Amino acid sequence: MSTAIKQQWTDLAGRALGGSVVYANDELFADRENLIKAAEPVFQPHTFGNKGQIMDGWETRRRRQAAGDGQGDSAIVRLGCGGVVRRVVVDTSYFTGNYPPEVSVEGCGAEGYPSPAGLAAAHWTTLVPRSGVTGDARNEFEVDAGERVTHVRLTMFPDGGVARLRVYGEPVPDPRLLPGTIDLAAAENGAAVTDCSNMFYSSPGNLLLPGLAQVMGDGWETSRRRDRSNDWVEVRLACAGAVEVVELDTSHFVGNAPGWGALSYPGGDLLARTALQPDTRHRFAVPGGPVADAVRLDIYPDGGMARLRVLGTPSPRARAALADRFLRLLPEPQLADLFRAAGLADDQASRRAAARDGLAGLPSSVREHLRVSPGAEDRPSV
Repeated sequence: MSTAIKQQWTDLAGRALGGSVVYANDELFADRENLIKAAEPVFQPHTFGNKGQIMDGWETRRRRQAAGDGQGDSAIVRLGCGGVVRRVVVDTSYFTGNYPPEVSVEGCGAEGYPSPAGLAAAHWTTLVPRSGVTGDARNEFEVDAGERVTHVRLTMFPDGGVARLRVYGEPVPDPRLLPGTIDLAAAENGAAVTDCSNMFYSSPGNLLLPGLAQVMGDGWETSRRRDRSNDWVEVRLACAGAVEVVELDTSHFVGNAPGWGALSYPGGDLLARTALQPDTRHRFAVPGGPVADAVRLDIYPDGGMARLRVLGTPSPRARAALADRFLRLLPEPQLADLFRAAGLADDQASRRAAARDGLAGLPSSVREHLRVSPGAEDRPSV
């Protein structure tokens, strides 16, 4: 079996990235929080609670409205980080006589952390139109790249159960929330795995997740090599930045940590081949602050790594590019709210939001709000 990969989308809804199920109109049989659990669904026959068979998913009671009334049961997920959705998976594993015949998925972009009542009044756009699904299956839907969304709403018609909801896409970080020095390799900041040699036991995308790994399975692990080569993973960084510190974390990898590791970028080495210890967070200063927009991690000869961190300062031009992309991908209502928060009058905020011009011509108050230096986008690339 081939284990080489190409571009992987991040599960924006996953609990590992900070996703949360903030609302469900009904969850009588099984809890809504199960929708975003990282683990694959499981089924234990003849495990009954007070409300029936215990299911590893979200399950509602049977609706008793007239057939064809168009109503359904809904759950809203706040994404771990806002982004552009590219693929949705509605997983009905083990739901056989109780899965919904049809589902839809919508998205919205919202400022801050609105309550369920506030989200009910938000402007929702269709990501997956009302579509038929089958039971006990991974129902996959490709989504045309559109605007940045912060929440998704799954609706089942008319009722039933869904084991997991996966919302794969491209993280689009909010430049207002990025400090001066960031983890350029963090998925929540927009970094992504673009290729790797082997992902036999677990995904290299785990390297870019927030926080510390809790168990060995939270990291990236390859099969055992029986040749003279080595395993590697390539990462597109969130943006170009001056690298200050790198971290190679082998936490929980005891008998299967790599013997050595190296980190390079298109211009040379960030970390020359260096001996690694099992179950250890290795941190290394990078002299000179070389500017990188992509890195390659090599491990020798194989094994596992919990996390990869590349701490650095985005270049002014890269930060401006992030802000410009962010503005162009915001839904118009959220964009108008942002402009109002930056001090623009209501009519001016609405007019600029409708124009969707990105950074071009924005007043200094908005640029400061977005943490963009004056004239940053006009500076030459480093």
